[in-house]
Amino acid sequence: MKKYSSLKEIQSLISQKQLTLPDLLAYYFKQIEKNEHLNAFNEVFFLSAEAQAKAIQQKIEEGTAGKLAGMVIGIKDNICYEGHIVTASSKMLEGFVSPYSSTVVERLLQEDAIIIGRLNCDEFAMGGSNETSFYGAVKNAANPELVPGGSSGGSAVAVQADMCLSALGTDTGGSVRQPAAFCGQIGLKPTYGRISRYGVIAYASSFDQVGPITSSVTDAAILLQVLAGADDHDSTVSPLSVPDYPAQLGEQKKQKIAVLRETIESDALDPEIKTAILTSIEKLKADGHTVEYVSFDLLDYLVPAYYILTTAEASSNLSRYDGVHYGHRNMEAKSLNELYKLSRAEGFGEEVKRRILLGTFVLSAGYYDAYYQKAQQVRRLIREKMDVLFQDYDLILSPVAPTAAFKIGDNVQDALVMYMADIFTVLPSLSGNPAIALPLGNNEADLPLSIQFTAKHFEEDKLLAFSQAFLK
Repeated sequence: MKKYSSLKEIQSLISQKQLTLPDLLAYYFKQIEKNEHLNAFNEVFFLSAEAQAKAIQQKIEEGTAGKLAGMVIGIKDNICYEGHIVTASSKMLEGFVSPYSSTVVERLLQEDAIIIGRLNCDEFAMGGSNETSFYGAVKNAANPELVPGGSSGGSAVAVQADMCLSALGTDTGGSVRQPAAFCGQIGLKPTYGRISRYGVIAYASSFDQVGPITSSVTDAAILLQVLAGADDHDSTVSPLSVPDYPAQLGEQKKQKIAVLRETIESDALDPEIKTAILTSIEKLKADGHTVEYVSFDLLDYLVPAYYILTTAEASSNLSRYDGVHYGHRNMEAKSLNELYKLSRAEGFGEEVKRRILLGTFVLSAGYYDAYYQKAQQVRRLIREKMDVLFQDYDLILSPVAPTAAFKIGDNVQDALVMYMADIFTVLPSLSGNPAIALPLGNNEADLPLSIQFTAKHFEEDKLLAFSQAFLK
């Protein structure tokens, strides 16, 4: 079998009786075994996936299958699936079986997707290289000595190495877009509130958003259509109706695009990425789009504001893992206070502890106003500045990451270097706008490069239609 690039291709072969779902699943199982050294999967759901394949194949033959019949998808290991283990790649939740399914899993199953397994990620989605996982680092299929990006590194590598057709990740500050960029895939972060977060293990609740990693824009569009929409379990989800994203992919309109000058002229930006983006800008102009450079003078405040706010929310969200209610429990503690301390010290990894401590500090008496409240004010300024830009422009263009994939072990010991790698992805996260990472060819070392486009709130239809045309 060859690598399948889209659901449409698979469904066509199934309808022509050239392929069955059990055969397709067996192919992906072989691919997972072949690429075991990449450490993308924390667990493969052999039994439940095989049962799904047989049942959905029968529904296809009866003409009653859902719109995702034929899609074999992996889910990041922070998305709950009833009766299956979910750990957020942490010792804290080792062996924890979810008693219910997240809304996104329920919607996948309703439309007859096959969930093939849970994918490795940075612990509690905290990291940009997939090196903080309790289960070890994920390796980039383009070069196993390199990181795949994070925190949804396993999701990106699973699609990159043809271990499933698509995958779900979560994006808090770039955790879908950056690994997609490092692995040469398409990574979509929808508008905050477009997709339910119910059943997704929280990192920073006002930022977290589920997003797909795919090889085609059409698959990203159909997944967004299935996953998006109101949910009684999540009050932050928008009640806006969900457009028919796949049907609108053919609407190719000329766009007015703003290029964030400071991102392109940044000293941190790799010269090969800069050259590739500048070449793309000239192509966009040649294709009839209007491209103009604009200034975004708040760039230096993005990463500090993002980390103050997300660590504060992480400190609050992760307080529930105390060794009493659930999670890792130290069995030798002599008092309740000691139980809390030892259970959390043993259950959490170094990066998670670092962020909890930072978040607790910025929320503490005497520092709340100086840090947390000020960061919230900066976030409001960023949102307002983005809204002003979108009065004049349809899309905003910027890099995804300052560099291509880097070596495993190179940056993980320097937290500041790792945090600054988020400089280009945190802007849409702070403002809540939808953003997409698109492949931009490879550099001289044959490593994937990428470009990012950001759209107005809830204009994923325009973003996806433009992306479809951009990649042609």
